[in-house]
This record gives sequence, structure tokens and C-alpha cells, in this order.
Amino acid sequence: MFKEKYARWMYDWETRLTTRDENRVVRPLEWGFEFIEPFLEAHGFSAAIPTPESMRDPAAAESAMARLNQLLIRHSDVFFGYEKPTDFRLEDRHPELFPTNVRPETLAKDAEIKRLGAEGKTPSAQFLRFTSPERTPYPENDLVNARWYPAPEHKDPRRPKQAIVVMPQWNADAFSHNSLCSIFNRMGISALRLSKPYHDIRRPIELERSDYAVSANIGRTLSACRQAVVDIRCCIDWLEEQGYEHFGVLGTSLGSCYGFLASAHDPRIRVNAFNHASTAFGDVVWAGQSTRHIKQALDDAGMTQDRVRALWSAISPVSYYDRIASAKAGGPEKKVLLVYANYDLTFPKEYSLQVVEAFTRVGLNYEKRVLPCGHYTTGETPFQYIDGWYMGSFVHRAFKELRREKAAGAATSQSVPEAEEDLVSR
Repeated sequence: MFKEKYARWMYDWETRLTTRDENRVVRPLEWGFEFIEPFLEAHGFSAAIPTPESMRDPAAAESAMARLNQLLIRHSDVFFGYEKPTDFRLEDRHPELFPTNVRPETLAKDAEIKRLGAEGKTPSAQFLRFTSPERTPYPENDLVNARWYPAPEHKDPRRPKQAIVVMPQWNADAFSHNSLCSIFNRMGISALRLSKPYHDIRRPIELERSDYAVSANIGRTLSACRQAVVDIRCCIDWLEEQGYEHFGVLGTSLGSCYGFLASAHDPRIRVNAFNHASTAFGDVVWAGQSTRHIKQALDDAGMTQDRVRALWSAISPVSYYDRIASAKAGGPEKKVLLVYANYDLTFPKEYSLQVVEAFTRVGLNYEKRVLPCGHYTTGETPFQYIDGWYMGSFVHRAFKELRREKAAGAATSQSVPEAEEDLVSR
């Protein structure tokens, strides 16, 4: 009886949180081939671009987009590959909120933050900026932004420098997950809090929310995901230039999807915290409560869940489970945390359980944690502290294990020459 009452209470709370913002926009289904064409042309896949006549035929366009997804999966090394940027730089500025809702209390908070910054009453912060390898029609979106949280220098010069890239949830404001980065600093771990494509300072002026990251524009959503993944990998390139040796990624919700895809294509990412995880991108959009406005557009166009799943299969974790566990991706060396929620209406629990089964099947070194709340309620007290403890303690332990592994390896490598010298002397 208590369990049933608790579930009803949690579902009601979750629903209130996902329906309080009234600025969600239903945008019609668009194929968005123009967002993918530059990539296809640059990498020898021009034959996959449908003719203008085919694009005007909904059935032909859908078939072409489904085939394109299969092509991208087969060539995912290229799709999630990139040329390293040459314009890395640090920028100092006063942090801003960049809210995605228009609730009076949020707008008042935003105004106060701007006022304090303009009056010089808040400290400035450092942000890593560079041009994303994935170009879009929006210049502001293509200038990557990552707030830099460097950890203090450790007293032991032999200690390896460690860093993590943090990816908040969809429609996060620019302050989301900043406290986690500060906690990591106290652990001796530096952090780059990465603004996802079309988020906060990267958001085009015509948007109130980060709609272009996930929408009923199929091609633009594919492009946004590719951009997020290569941006994560570029951040690691910059960290390597700063002398860092061990790397991790922490992603929440949509950020978890981006982080998973980056790790599946980059063996450097050893520490992985996937906070709310699911299987197929299309399933979440179709079944999730917070994407109901996108589902409405897909429904209006006569789509089905199976068809939507095929249209976004190239950006779905389910397409890369074997990949992330492979030696090529450094799978045997990865340390993984999977967090999901029992009462999640945005990433339905059934899909998260499928992730657990898949991670077990492919042999990933993972541990799971289950929250007694939903997706949006994870950000509410007391659940935000429980979730923070799960992620913080895992990241601390995982990086500590990497330091121990390096120390053990160094000790072994030093003992080998000594053994050889003894053999020669005999």
C-alpha cells in the first residue's frame, strides 16, 4: 500500500515539474538533410544524399534518412571523428545564467546575476573556447564554451593530472552542474563544464529553450549529437595539451547519451558516469514525458515509434554497446557508473533496465545505482544530494584507482631493468 502511494505521489510530482514550463514549442517534422550534407560531401558519402525530388516525397525521404543512419553506424569512426581545432583559448568573463524557462523567479534570478556582474560584484570565470569541427548555420552555436575548473596543483609532482568533462541535461542553464565541478576540484580533479550544442551562450537568439538540440528536425538533431560528441573529444585534446593524463566524462540525461557516444569512440575516456541512461534515442523522444511536444509533431506527421527509432539509430547508445566494450574503444580499461530512477517518466525505467542488461552482456566494468525518484525530481531535495553522492563518490574512487594502476605500472617497469641487470651479472 505504501509503495503504491509513494509511486503515485512521485509520478504526480514528476508530472508537475515537466508541465510547469509553458514555452515548449511544437515544431513540424522536417527531414533536415541540409544539416548532414556538409559532412557527407566532405567524407565521400555524397551518394547518400537524396535528390531534391526524393526529398519532396515523404516516403522516399524517410527511407533515405533511415539508410543514411545505417551508413553512419557502419562508419561511426568517421561520423564521430574530427580534425583537432587550432584555436583553443581561455576567455575571462562574468558567468551568466542563460535560463530556458520564463518563470518569474527564474527571470528575477537572471536579472540579479547580470546586475552583480555588471557592477563587478561577482568574480569572473575562465571559459575554454574553440571552433567546433561540426559546423552549423548558427555561428554562436559553433563557438564551443566550457567553463574551466582547474584543481590546485598537488604537492606530489608525480601524481598524474586528472580531469573530467561534465555535460548537464537538456535545456540546462549555465549554472547547472557547476557545484559538482567544484566538488571534483576538492578531490584534486579538474573539470570542464561543457555547454552542449544550442545551450546557454551557444543558443541562437531566436530561441528561449535549447530546442535545436533535440527536435522534430531529424537531420539537425543528428548534427547536434555529432557536434556534442566531437566537442567532448576536443576538450580532451586541450586537456592533453595541458599535461593531463587521465580523463573522464560525466553526463546527465541527454548529456549521458553524448558522453556514452564519445566514450564509445575514444579510448582515452576511462572514467564514465552516465546519470540517467537509456537505449534508443527515438524511444526516449517518443515515450518520454518531457519530449511530448516533439512526439506531437511526429504524431501529426503520421510517424510511429519504430520508424522514429530508425531515423535516429546513428545517435542511439544501443547501436554501440559492443563498440564501447571493445578493445578499440578501450572498453576493458573503462570504469562505468550507471544511474537510473525508479519513477522516471522521461527516460522510462524499462529502457534503463535494458541498458543494465546490455552492459552485463558486453562485459563492461560497471556499477549501478538506483534513485527512489524520477527524472526531474532528481534535481529536487533530497534526491539531488543522493545523486550527487553517487556520482561524486564513484568519480573519486575511479580516478583513485587509475592513480594506483599507474603507480603499480611504474613500479613494475622499474623492477624489470633491475631483474635484467641481475641476470647479466650472473
